Amino acid sequence: MTTFRISEAAALLGVSPDTVRRWVDAGRLAARRDEHGHRVVAGADLAAFARAQIESEDGTGHSSARNRFRGIVTEVIKDAVMAQVEIAAGPYRVVSLMSRQAADELGLEVGVMAVAVIKSTNVVVEIADHARTTS
Repeated sequence: MTTFRISEAAALLGVSPDTVRRWVDAGRLAARRDEHGHRVVAGADLAAFARAQIESEDGTGHSSARNRFRGIVTEVIKDAVMAQVEIAAGPYRVVSLMSRQAADELGLEVGVMAVAVIKSTNVVVEIADHARTTS
């Protein structure tokens, strides 16, 4: 079974380790102690918690796109026709290319909260080298 330390779970959820500790202490997220005494969260439990968080925060209406990354705009580069918008969403960097008119109409500028909505027919999934499995 894959397990994650508190700091790893926090990075995956896009929150601080203290927030994850509070969730564990409050019983919202299950954790146990490993052989070294560190609190760890089972991968399946973390996935279920993450899914519940997404479902509870998704008040966006109806859409066929299910990949939503809420974050803060960190860079906007505009020319006469196009704009490149970068969003920091937790540990992820999402870059969107759009018309300058769309960026202007949305009021996209550094410091604005935005949601990147992604729908793709081709998604590559990788496993991190540091993922741990225990029996």
